[in-house]
Amino acid sequence: MANLPGLSRRALLASAAAIGAAVQLAAVLPAAAQEIAADAVATDLSTLERIKVELVAPPYVHAHEQAAIGGPKIVEFTLTIEEKLHEVDDDGTTVWAMMFNGSVPGPLMVVHEGDYVELTLINPDTNLMQHNIDFHAATGALGGAALTIVNPGEKAILRFKATKAGVFVYHCAPAGMVPWHVTSGMNGAIMVLPRDGLTDGKGGALVYDRVYYVGEQDFYVPKDADGNYMTYESVGDGYADTIEVMRTLTPSHVVFNGKVGALTGENALTAAVGDRVLIIHSQANRDTRPHLIGGHGDYVWQSGKFHNAPDVDLETWFIPGGAAGAALYTFLQPGVYAYVNHNLIEAFELGAAGHFKVTGDWDDNLMTGVLAPSPI
Repeated sequence: MANLPGLSRRALLASAAAIGAAVQLAAVLPAAAQEIAADAVATDLSTLERIKVELVAPPYVHAHEQAAIGGPKIVEFTLTIEEKLHEVDDDGTTVWAMMFNGSVPGPLMVVHEGDYVELTLINPDTNLMQHNIDFHAATGALGGAALTIVNPGEKAILRFKATKAGVFVYHCAPAGMVPWHVTSGMNGAIMVLPRDGLTDGKGGALVYDRVYYVGEQDFYVPKDADGNYMTYESVGDGYADTIEVMRTLTPSHVVFNGKVGALTGENALTAAVGDRVLIIHSQANRDTRPHLIGGHGDYVWQSGKFHNAPDVDLETWFIPGGAAGAALYTFLQPGVYAYVNHNLIEAFELGAAGHFKVTGDWDDNLMTGVLAPSPI
């Protein structure tokens, strides 16, 4: 092989091998996959705009555009892992939670289809455990988990292209300990919006005035011989006892956003009559059945994937374990709406419930009391 100016023999051989591989790949890949492969080769990441996002704790979501402005971008996020005692109810029950950015669930990240997610994962040296992250939105074995294994005192940076539109779970996935880390709070969600924004499946645009992220979490807190919940000195001390409870498949708590009552009272989600509210709901481990008492899912992506036409007018929707869903509802009446997992045992006995407080004027045409309670 003759050398060309500026190219070494090794570079030429590498180029030839790459071209040969591309030719073979083109022969077996369907046209759409070839397009994706060609796009990946053609993208010069150094030319893309970089955006650094400051994440916020759920149920809130960082500022973002609903329809993309301009071409694909590299969107930078940082997650810092925390291991700390966490109260799961008002009775003082605690677990050693493992968290992304100090919250259960971890923050919701928002990008657009075609953007690149660049995540810095930090495991401070004050922690005791090894961690990583698996993005269900990512393309590649283990969702990035193999590339992000960080021991205490280490950090890793993962970049992946957001090729699928929808809402997706992310979670910690250390070898041999995945369920323990996930049920200790180490999960969250990412929303990949279509570049043109959401639609009703028939070409009509859908927009939202508010967006909230509800992460449903099942905890498995061990009890002592007297039936009292146990507390441990460090994150690893309760491992064996917790695994024993987990194997019963019976959670002690099923909660929204980390704690019984985390989305009620002063922490209730707020809206006004006429607001179009997008609710992102994830469950990294168990199936759930979200239901808005007194409202509906006007448009619901039960599978969480935005290129599928949404279901309409749902009373209750189903989100399988290890997935996230999205529901858009326009509030028409004021008042307090309970938002629950409609496994009512889990809602009323274990904690899977929250509230929306909605302000505005009452519409008697939609509902009115014809006769006040009185003797028959």
